[in-house]
Amino acid sequence: MTTHYSRGRRRAAGPAAAPRAVEDHTAERPRDPQREARRRRRGAFRQVTDFAAASGVGQKAGVALAATGLILTVTVPATGPIMADQQPGNSVAAVSAAPQPEISAAAGAQIDFSRSSVVTQGDPDGKLKQLLSAQSAGSITRAASAGSLGAPLAQLITASPFGFRISPITGGTGDFHRGQDYVAQCGTSVLAAASGTVTFVGWHQYGGGNRVVIDHGNGLETTYNHLSSASVTVGQTVTRGQVVALSGTTGASTGCHLHFEVQVNGEVVDPTGWL
Repeated sequence: MTTHYSRGRRRAAGPAAAPRAVEDHTAERPRDPQREARRRRRGAFRQVTDFAAASGVGQKAGVALAATGLILTVTVPATGPIMADQQPGNSVAAVSAAPQPEISAAAGAQIDFSRSSVVTQGDPDGKLKQLLSAQSAGSITRAASAGSLGAPLAQLITASPFGFRISPITGGTGDFHRGQDYVAQCGTSVLAAASGTVTFVGWHQYGGGNRVVIDHGNGLETTYNHLSSASVTVGQTVTRGQVVALSGTTGASTGCHLHFEVQVNGEVVDPTGWL
């Protein structure tokens, strides 16, 4: 059969096509045996983003981590059971909780929570003893002696330094001040600068007034002057920080204060080099 068109073209018409068979979509198709395995096996990118979303980091943050190639390490505290899919190929692994040991005690048991005190301060007396046992006090450098003695008052405020000065008694120049004067109201507690033995308690005839002297060994002594009273006796062993007297204004003094001296082999030195 030939079909003619108005413009002279013609087209051969063949036999009519057979009708298509209608597919039955309800019929069950054959399953790919590897399909389920591929579905369970997710890529590293998807694992990181899913985990980030589930843990509260956020999906966008998870995508950023996965895109930069960072390895996400998860630390899970062993406080409860943890469920995780540990299929082969997973890069994020969960740690299962370890079993907790059982603790039991008798009904009448007593629990003692006390502990030994923790000491964080250094041992200044030990440092001083080590210095004095290794050499005489006269050969110890200022750098080594610094901090070896404790403060003779709870608060140190200098009133007159060690060395030459104008005499507060006569007003003359060239007066050599043998110690360090510290501000102290009368009756203020005077403390031992270090452990030692009391060698003198009494009146100092050269202007010190009531005076206490403590021997710390190897030529090192400290003296406490212009005291209103003393609370130690000769031969008594004292410890660092122990109250040995009360401040006053006895002897050659113009007001209440403490005159503190450090002597090395009988010669006075600047106390600030030991405090």
